[in-house]
Amino acid sequence: MRDEKKRTCPVCGKPTARPGRGRPPVYCSRSCQARAYRRRRQPLPAPGGPPAPRPTDVRARQRRRIAEAVWRIAAEQGLDAASMRRIAAEARVSLRVVQYHFDSKHALLVDALRLLHEENERLAQGRIPYDVTEPFALLRAVLDEFLPLDEQRAFALRVFTAYYARSLTDPLLAEVFLAAEQPLERLVADIIAVGEAAGHTAPGIDRVHEADLLVSGAVGLGLDVLHGRRSLADVRTVLEYHLGRIFPDAIRTPRPDPDPTPTADSAPAPQPSPRPNTGPSTN
Repeated sequence: MRDEKKRTCPVCGKPTARPGRGRPPVYCSRSCQARAYRRRRQPLPAPGGPPAPRPTDVRARQRRRIAEAVWRIAAEQGLDAASMRRIAAEARVSLRVVQYHFDSKHALLVDALRLLHEENERLAQGRIPYDVTEPFALLRAVLDEFLPLDEQRAFALRVFTAYYARSLTDPLLAEVFLAAEQPLERLVADIIAVGEAAGHTAPGIDRVHEADLLVSGAVGLGLDVLHGRRSLADVRTVLEYHLGRIFPDAIRTPRPDPDPTPTADSAPAPQPSPRPNTGPSTN
């Protein structure tokens, strides 16, 4: 007699289909069967050695590796060159591995963008030594994150620019990339509001309009540095002028010496460790 007991997939727990004839399937799909096969192939850790990486860790590393391939292609050739096969080749994995992790190219581009923002935010937080008790210095440091002060920031700016260009002709990507809530402008406006509450800002300023100008201006000036149209010193002078209008009585602390200014043909970082809206994200 046929076993009528309800069977579930040992990988995901979903019920398996009942076949018309033959033995009932063990797994609900080929994907789960492949996962189980990879788990069986994973060697056991040596006695006394570090534990074997969990499947979730391996999956996260593979997704990160594929995302980094998207970043490199975007920075060097633009997102139009980022086909699934090209991404797989750049990541040195098979096309099937890419398709296993990402259902579509759109999902891959969105996830790569999310990872880039997370990395950019983590690095920015580590580089900014100020807090809201020093609104002028904090705002100046935040704006510096929009400039290609080193190879990592220059690389990230190229990738964001490639996403922006693609969003002009890709409505689905534009919905993700061009965030309606404008978190960067809101962050800058909040920092200005702190200085305003402490009486450090010029009277009558509109912090929302000032934030819009500072963010868009810093991004555009950063691109000018990438193209070699302006020097980093010139760009910082412009930003300092606008910050001086907002904080006329602020104490100007000296900046740390920047790294050499990247040029338009600087090579991107071989393994970059970088939100929607052009430019980095900072909390």
